[in-house]
Parts: sequence; C-alpha cells; structure tokens
Amino acid sequence: MRVLNSGTTVEECRFEVVGPCAGWTTVEPESLSLYPGASGTAVLTLRPPRTSQVSPGETPLGLRVVPTSEHSETVVLERTVTVGTFTEVTAELVPPGSNSPWRGRHKVAVDSRGNTPVTVDLAARGATERSRLMFGPAELEVPPGQAKFTTLTVRPAKRLWRGTPITHPFQVAVTPRVAEGQDPYQPVVLDGSYEQQPILPRWLPRALVVAVLVAAALVGLWYSVLRPTVRSAAREAITPQAVESALREGNPDPGGTGGTGSSGQGEGGTGSGGTAGADAGSAGSGGDASASPGSSATGEPGGSGTPKSARVQVRDAVGGGATRRTAYEVPAGRTFELTDIVIQNPQGDAGTLVVSSDDGPLLTLALENFRDSDYHFVTPIEVRSAGRITVSVNCRRVGRPVGAPAPSQCSESLFLGGKIGAAAQSNG
Repeated sequence: MRVLNSGTTVEECRFEVVGPCAGWTTVEPESLSLYPGASGTAVLTLRPPRTSQVSPGETPLGLRVVPTSEHSETVVLERTVTVGTFTEVTAELVPPGSNSPWRGRHKVAVDSRGNTPVTVDLAARGATERSRLMFGPAELEVPPGQAKFTTLTVRPAKRLWRGTPITHPFQVAVTPRVAEGQDPYQPVVLDGSYEQQPILPRWLPRALVVAVLVAAALVGLWYSVLRPTVRSAAREAITPQAVESALREGNPDPGGTGGTGSSGQGEGGTGSGGTAGADAGSAGSGGDASASPGSSATGEPGGSGTPKSARVQVRDAVGGGATRRTAYEVPAGRTFELTDIVIQNPQGDAGTLVVSSDDGPLLTLALENFRDSDYHFVTPIEVRSAGRITVSVNCRRVGRPVGAPAPSQCSESLFLGGKIGAAAQSNG
C-alpha cells in the first residue's frame, strides 16, 4: 500500500485492518509520518490459520487509513483475497485391542481438521485367512471440524473350543479421497489386534472333576454313615408298645363288631320270640335292655370315636355365582369331630374359598395366597347329627400350571379328617 501526503503540513497516518481478515492480517509499519508532497509504503501480511474455522474462497479485506490531525478524511480501502482449501484427517481405533470367544468389536473415529468436507475410505490391512474384517459403513463423509464413527467387526474363521488363545493382528487404513488431477493423500494407518479366546474356559475340566469328587463323597457319606444311622433309628423305634399302638389305630373298636353282631342276633331273637321279650318287660327287668353302662348302641368303646376322612373337588368357571359342594354329611344319630383340614390349589387360581358347617363358615381363604394349606385343631370342631360340611368356590381368575395347557375352570380340593361317634342322648 502506497500513501501520498498532498497537503501542506506534516501528516501522520494510522492503519487499521477491518473485516473477516482482521484477526490474521498485520500491517508494517502500523503508521507513517509524511512531509507535504512525500509518499510512503506499508506492507500487509496475511497469515490465515490452518483451522476448520476459516472458510475457503473469496474473503473481503478492508484497510482503514486514519489521519491523525484530520479524522474526517479517513479512507477505507477494500479488496478481496482468496483463502485456499486444505485437508487434514486424523483417526483413532477404540479400543486398540479386544478379546472374545466369538468376535472382536471396535470403533473407528475419523476427524476432519481441514476447512472443507472430506470423504474417506476405510480398508483392512494385514487380515489373514484366520480372520475377516468388516466395516459398517466402509465410507464416511466428514464435515469440516467434525468427527464420524464406523464399526469394525473382526470374526475368526474357525471356532476355538479349548486351548491357548489366538491373537489376530490387523491394520485399518483411512484414506481421504482427492479430486482428479490432485496428488493422493497418505492414508492414516491404525494398528489393532483381536484375541480369540477358547469357548470352554480352562477351569471347566477342573470344576467337573471337583463336582464328581464331591458327588462321590456325598454318596459314600450316605452309605457309610447316614443310611446305617437311619436304619438303626428305625429299628429302635419299632417297640412292642409301638406295634400295639399301630394295631389299635388300625382296629380301634375290636369289640364293636362283636357287639353289633350280638345286637343283630338280639334283634333276630326279638323278632322270633316276642312273647319272651314281653314277659321280661312285664317282669320289670328294665326299660331298655340294649343300653348298659360303659357301652354304646353303635359299638364305640367309651364313645372315643372312629377315624373318618372325606375328600371333595370343586370346579368353578370365571364369573357368575359361587359353586358349592358337600364334602361330608354326618349320618343321623352320630356326631363328627373335625380335627384336620387340607386345602389344595394346584393351578394357582385366584378367588375365594369358604369351608362351612351348619353353624356357619369355618374358614374363608383367598386362593391367590396359597397353593397348599393345612389346618389342625387341638380342640375338635363338632358337627351335629345330620349336619353337613360344605365348600364354596368363587373363581375370579383361572391359573396356569407350569408346562401344562391353560385350564378353563378353577379347580380346588378339600380333604377333611376327624372322628365320628355316637350322638349324645338326653335322659329327659
């Protein structure tokens, strides 16, 4: 830039760069002092930074010339400069090494540090017949100042079931594309490796051997220590008192059968010899010859009762009212002492189950709270003569057993246990 002082006094001019180029343009010298009629020269130096922030192409450049004494005569000179393009690509392999029995997975990060978009091609180097490298995708369009990622998968050609791990080294070449007539860029080469591990771990054979030894030790412990101990305890439990108790429980009323038979014979005798019975009655020998102290009309010794059990299954569909079934009906002239209740919900149904007697509900249960439930009463629940024990099921949702087809109805079971005896007789 050349400056001429056409005035009549000495003048000093100061230079200021304006516009997009101001940050990377310098003026030497920054000011000139000129005598009248003299001229001077200043040099502008442009150093655009090598960064993606500076866009390529024509860029306006402005220079403001400010006289020190006459600010009103400031002059702004303008022109354009052309900023060239440049390409700079960096790449990184993340992670550099991988290990797996099946495949290795990596990420390739490509950064464009130039000021123009760049297209890069990715290719594998060093791959052998023992492994295959696959990119997804193998071509990237990277804007200036940004980064793009692609996936690299390393697959071994053969499976390694056991043995020493195998290392597969490889290289990835990242090459920027160039226009026709330009010199090619040097590719960025990344080194990586994939360690193929065996599918069956090294500790598996040892673990199997230890498991076999433990199983053998447990079997030996059972046959040598636990089984003889169990047998000895069982022999010690078989005592004469236990045998007698078991026989008594199996036949709780050995004399009842004979008493019933005698009663039958007596009834037959009464049928054939009614006159003798009448004479005995007129003689005043007794109003009821069959009822004697210490015995009952049904043959139970002392009224202790005979064990009795009953089972019932109730099915109910979803919706509608509850389904009720009779589990047990007490015969006339007898009483039933209820001591045990077992309820089963094998399907896992949801709903309500109610066990009742003539006196009212005994148990009210939610089916979703249990699969099997049992109740044992220290004080028996007495059900009177001709009374009934019923079970009512109201199904809200049908369960589904594991590994079986879905049923269409709720299905519950009830088991009752207790003793049946003679009903109490009034003397009135």
